[in-house]
Amino acid sequence: MPSPAISFEVFPPRSVGAAFTLWDTAQTLAPLAPRFFSVTYGAGGSTRDLTQDAAHVLHRTSGLPVAAHLTCVDASKAETMAIAQGYADAGVTEIVALRGDPADGAKSFTPHPDGFKDSCELIAAIAETGKFNIRVGAYPELHPEATCQRTSIEWLKRKFDVGADEAITQFFFEAETFLRFRDACAAAGIDKPITPGILPIVNWKSARGFAQRCGAIVPAWLDQCFDAAIRDDRHDLLATALCAELCSDLVDEGVEALHFYTLNRAELTRDVCRALGITPQTTLQDVA
Repeated sequence: MPSPAISFEVFPPRSVGAAFTLWDTAQTLAPLAPRFFSVTYGAGGSTRDLTQDAAHVLHRTSGLPVAAHLTCVDASKAETMAIAQGYADAGVTEIVALRGDPADGAKSFTPHPDGFKDSCELIAAIAETGKFNIRVGAYPELHPEATCQRTSIEWLKRKFDVGADEAITQFFFEAETFLRFRDACAAAGIDKPITPGILPIVNWKSARGFAQRCGAIVPAWLDQCFDAAIRDDRHDLLATALCAELCSDLVDEGVEALHFYTLNRAELTRDVCRALGITPQTTLQDVA
């Protein structure tokens, strides 16, 4: 069975040290020939300028496609589309279009008075330019603000209907979670690619907290496994084995692409890719 296509998500650095970590991550993972690197926004759009800088530099230095996150948070429509145009001018023609998390720690999203009210409005505006390949978010488990999964799937279908090309899911811990979601989306008439988002667990405590905030269900067996592994100083070994098994199960079920949330830590993601038979194809030059 052929190896899956892969892509990697990174976040923009906030310090010089973090910048070196990001470039080290890119240098380690770029030889695996990913489809693209995606660069996130911080909560509430807090890293907007940093995201633009990181996307431009990563694209220029790696020569690889970069997908920049773009959200509706705390910006007018004109400001948001100016950012999109700046990406196009810099050769970044892939965007991950998201509504974004509420700004300033608010419990619910409030659109900017002159901004896009939701992700579908943003996607439609980007699509109308004809300049970008557009990816969007999807939730194989219940979105924190959704009342039922059917509503989430209908919303995802709207994103595709207004111009999205591909969806990337929130991470999950069991293959069946994604496979059930994929089947439900197909039954709803969605025929565009839905790529599973994979979180290699660099730190179980942090990953568990992240899961709780974004609505990902943590199976009891996983808690038990990591409790034992941490006691026996086998956390990284367990994390690699579980992530590789999850990816392998997905590939066995016909999944052709995987998107890794690297957290700017390359080693575990690289090891999982190796376990899947993905080996270096290119060499990244001049990254600094």
